[in-house]
Amino acid sequence: MVSTSWHRNIRSAVGSALPGSGFSPALILSAVLFVVTAAVSPVAVSPVVGQENNSVVAVVNADPITRQMLATASLERYGETVLDNVIVNRQLILQACKDRGLEVTQAEVAQEITRLATKFGFSVPDYLGLLQEERDIDPGQYGREIVWPMLALRKLVANQVEPTEEEFNRAYLAQYGEAVKCRMIMVADEQKARQLHQQATTTPAAFGALAKANSEDEVSASVGGLIPPIRRYTGDSRLEEAAFALANDQISPVMQVADQWLFLQAVRRIPATTPPMTAMPTIREQINDRIRDQKMKGAASELFAQLQRDANLVKVFGDAELTQQYPGVAAIVNNQRITIAQLAAECVKRHGKDVLDGEINRKLLTQALSKAKKTVADADIQAEIARAAKSYGYIRSDGSADLAAWTESVTSEGDTTYEIYVKDVVWPSVALKKLVEDRVAITDEDMQQGFESNFGPRVEILACVLSDQRTAQKVWKMARDNPSEEFFGRLAEQYSIEPVSASNSGKVPPIRKYSGQPTIERQAFALKQGELSGIIATGDKYIILKCQGRTKPIVADIEAVRGELVRDLTEKKFAAEMAQEFDRLKDTAQVDNFFVAAKEIATATQSGKATR
Repeated sequence: MVSTSWHRNIRSAVGSALPGSGFSPALILSAVLFVVTAAVSPVAVSPVVGQENNSVVAVVNADPITRQMLATASLERYGETVLDNVIVNRQLILQACKDRGLEVTQAEVAQEITRLATKFGFSVPDYLGLLQEERDIDPGQYGREIVWPMLALRKLVANQVEPTEEEFNRAYLAQYGEAVKCRMIMVADEQKARQLHQQATTTPAAFGALAKANSEDEVSASVGGLIPPIRRYTGDSRLEEAAFALANDQISPVMQVADQWLFLQAVRRIPATTPPMTAMPTIREQINDRIRDQKMKGAASELFAQLQRDANLVKVFGDAELTQQYPGVAAIVNNQRITIAQLAAECVKRHGKDVLDGEINRKLLTQALSKAKKTVADADIQAEIARAAKSYGYIRSDGSADLAAWTESVTSEGDTTYEIYVKDVVWPSVALKKLVEDRVAITDEDMQQGFESNFGPRVEILACVLSDQRTAQKVWKMARDNPSEEFFGRLAEQYSIEPVSASNSGKVPPIRKYSGQPTIERQAFALKQGELSGIIATGDKYIILKCQGRTKPIVADIEAVRGELVRDLTEKKFAAEMAQEFDRLKDTAQVDNFFVAAKEIATATQSGKATR
């Protein structure tokens, strides 16, 4: 059905990222190097004392946002994460290095940055520029907050992370070794699995049709049960052993994996790849680096657990009683005090840009509501939360929204509290919906298109996706000269740059109408069974289709699904109108962002120093 993901993604639409949804050095460090969990509770944020608090960081249509407001908002959203994963842990790492007589020099940091840049095929300036452009990490920040801790941890756990020859061999086989192409049938009920297994073993040639009709794994079912090739040492060892024990067309026993029951049919063996000997030193280095990274995560996690157990740590931030006892203090680490002002400065430094974007956008929405003489009431907030809960399947037996379970789900991500969820996700959704509610209407044409898209016939096809026209012309000629589906499948395996079609002999999920790809849809629905399309140019890709027929409509009577269609189409139209309205507000606003301008100047200065 029509997606309802706009509610979860509204944070992106309004630029007010929730904790954990953005890419920041602190969160990279947390995800890659640390395993730290923190109890999250709503806190009253104390004012940050400093001379610059009343300075203006942005002006939105003549309405100012001060540094104090930015600091408070940043603390509210990221205080827990920055305190736990940056300040406290950085202090613990530094202390551990001192205790063991270890030091990470600036020269070692520069050398590691050079190594990483070379590894990914970049010069150092280009590598640092890419980090700045794509991830908003400036050169000084990258060296200080990512590379230095990584090197420090590597030294602290050096005797635990070196790959063994056995580990290298297993990883090499996982990447270059033999593989088995399989079909799979997966269901949740054991009895049904065994019944299907009996049918499959009786008629192995019908396995694909049986998977398509019965398998509950929608992705593989749509392509006749085909799954990506199974390699050794890449996943569940039982599946790997079962797959490698099969001859072509042979069917495995029924296996339980988690809460599912499944069995496989071997399609064919894919021989091992033998890289040239000249490439082996590079391959060995890449594999060993990957093993070290994997082992370091575990070793670093254990080290941090030990450092934290041994530390004299008093975490004040977030604890109302301790906040009264230690006013203005965020934490005490081995008798060293970290102030709220220091924590706020760190939060602003790492997340200020994103948080300020959210505050600017909140100003825009508030101003637009005032101009339209509309308000967001608590009843509107509660109705939106209930709607979102239902749309994601959080429904009680009586049909009402399971608000408790939904709230637990959306607040389980990092520092996201209920208050932040309402402020950063629900309120912007409701505000935008209020601004566009008079423009949303469902026409008969909308209903008919929605019905055809969701319930109408679909075209079953094989597809081959090429990156350039010359190769596309070559492949199209070969497909025309040998019109069999089997040959087209081999062409897709050899030439297609699209992973699904390449790994499944050209088979891709059926194409439906009004899916957002009109050029491909028109070509697909114009084909008869067995026909080959022309070369379809779309974006920078060239696509060739071979028609296998059409599916039967899922529902024949539009009235049977009218209510469902109206709900889904209404959400889709709201999402489109809300996005357009928000773009209009931004395009017509007068916004002066002094914070970003100052940061860009500082970054340019740091980048110049880093590349000299």
